[in-house]
Amino acid sequence: MNMEFLQHYWWILISLLGGLLVFLLFVQGGQTLLYTIAKTEDERNVLVNSLGRKWEFTFTTLVVFGGAFFASFPLFYSTSFGGAYLAWMVVLFCFVMQAVSYEYRRKAGNLLGERTYNVFLIINGVIGTICIGAVVGSFFTGNPFKLGEMNDVTWMSPWRGIEVLFNFANICLGLAIFFLARTLASLYFMNNIKHDAIYERSKKQVLYNSVPFVILLLVFLGIILTSKGYAIMEDKSIQLVQYKYFHNLLEMPLNTLMLLLGVVGVLFGIIKSIITPHWRKGIWFSGIGIVLAVIALFIVAGFNNTAFYPSYTDLNSSLTIYNASSSYYTLKTMAYVSLVSPIVIAYIFYAWRALNKKQIDIQDVQEDHHAY
Repeated sequence: MNMEFLQHYWWILISLLGGLLVFLLFVQGGQTLLYTIAKTEDERNVLVNSLGRKWEFTFTTLVVFGGAFFASFPLFYSTSFGGAYLAWMVVLFCFVMQAVSYEYRRKAGNLLGERTYNVFLIINGVIGTICIGAVVGSFFTGNPFKLGEMNDVTWMSPWRGIEVLFNFANICLGLAIFFLARTLASLYFMNNIKHDAIYERSKKQVLYNSVPFVILLLVFLGIILTSKGYAIMEDKSIQLVQYKYFHNLLEMPLNTLMLLLGVVGVLFGIIKSIITPHWRKGIWFSGIGIVLAVIALFIVAGFNNTAFYPSYTDLNSSLTIYNASSSYYTLKTMAYVSLVSPIVIAYIFYAWRALNKKQIDIQDVQEDHHAY
């Protein structure tokens, strides 16, 4: 294992974690539907308890994603979290609100009341998904920072990361992730909840949210594929190259095939769920599809001599998988540790199946004194 192999290997693992995180954001999407799909308090409690069985998967994946980035590409971690800390603080605060809400929402004697915690869950679902999508969008559109001789970061904007929301392409991706999360949540409710009215309302939400998701994603892809990208030149400098990300698609056909397979999987799960009565497996086709699609997009952003965290104020401060990675010894040691990942994934799959063994209904929530 040479250094270049390890750098690519760890970017693939980061991409996989990113794909899993985007899929698991269906929990956040479901929280924004509490007053749309549910019409009574009992129905709302069913939705919350269905999501409550999975919210820790999302939170844990977010932490592991950040930890893996810190261990494998520490310069990105110090640059982004050290410079764009306001954006990350907003995301982390939203997830703290989520954890507190699931813990105290229906506890006797809580000071804020159940409705307040419902609002917290909705805030987490809206702001958390849009901000994560916008930050990922900046992997293509760039950020305003400059690195010093000792790799100290100077953020060239007083907004400290919030400026990602001022970029149209970033906003398109952020909103696309938001509507995707709501679409996946609706598919998840159709699969996980035994309630005819909730099933029918969820099916309508699949249609209502998948349309803006597809439109916004196409707009984002259209912008980045037709604009300039941040390329690593032969002298290791960073330069803007027209159609760079489109060239990445052409020059990495296997990755492009994975992107297309992912898109087909997502669309198949959505369309079949809409047109087929009582079909409940759309979450699996769309879920696997979105993981594949996100992995492919991350690879487009980081492979083929491309800067994955570019700076538009100082091009040569842009971060690549080569200049932002850990040492050879660290990457190699962690690569051996990562070999246990299939065991962890198998455990998550087992735990998921155990939690989904029986569809949840209103009676379960009413009888469970430990319900969320």
